[in-house]
Order: sequence, then C-alpha cells, then structure tokens
Amino acid sequence: MSQVYGSEAPRAHRQAEHQPPARFLVLIESGGVAVARLFLETRQQVADFDAGTGETAQMIAGLVAQQGADGAEWDRALEGHSLAERRAAQVFVLPA
Repeated sequence: MSQVYGSEAPRAHRQAEHQPPARFLVLIESGGVAVARLFLETRQQVADFDAGTGETAQMIAGLVAQQGADGAEWDRALEGHSLAERRAAQVFVLPA
C-alpha cells in the first residue's frame, strides 16, 4: 500500500518547438472516397481524414477553393493520386 496521500504533483512543462501550422487543405478523391489532407507550407503532409467530417466544414468555411492540384508543386505530395484525381481536387489556403 502506498504511503502517499492525494494526487501526484504535476511535472514541469517541457518546452518543445511546435510544428508550424498547416497552410493547405486539399479535398481529393482516393479510391472513391473523399479525403481531406493537411499540408505545411513546404507541401509536407501532416494529417489526413474523412472529408465529410464537421471539422473539415469548419476549416473551409468562408474560404474559396482553387480547382486542381496538378501543378509541379504538388507532384511529390500527391504522387499516389492519378492525374484525374489531382485535377478534380480542391485546394484551400488556410489562414496563418
């Protein structure tokens, strides 16, 4: 049995560098399912999830999509998608 009374005191917070914010949200079809993908400014993917979620709608509310992600800047980031999927994609630039 423990001789400690109550809860353990919280440990000191460790300062760590935060990940930069996502700058692009790409809505793209993948195998017949719409997927939302978040990318950094460098086009590095940081998350992907079902495009039908309420969070997706909140993130793009009031934003205007650019049609297509078939430019050279998206080649590496979306290399697993066909050209048709990339041309049909919607790209949203997220506020900083």
